[in-house]
Amino acid sequence: MRREPSTEGWNALADVPPAVEPIDDLARAFAHCFRDGAGAVVLEHLRKVFLDRRLGPSASDAELRHVEGQRSVVAHILALIERGRGPTNE
Repeated sequence: MRREPSTEGWNALADVPPAVEPIDDLARAFAHCFRDGAGAVVLEHLRKVFLDRRLGPSASDAELRHVEGQRSVVAHILALIERGRGPTNE
């Protein structure tokens, strides 16, 4: 016997498509935003402030988690830029 999906509670959200652009369009948009000199300056700043930052041995667990979250965001941006610059995208 086959059951129809529930439209109540959390199940109502299960089949909702994400409200974001397809990843390739988004990647091309990131590559476009960061393709010129100003974009390079911003990326260098993000690398210095977030990726190259080191915490000392006395850093708390919360500080470590916060910094890793920041690094994750910058790494995601860099990955999108690289994907958007791919051979089929530019």
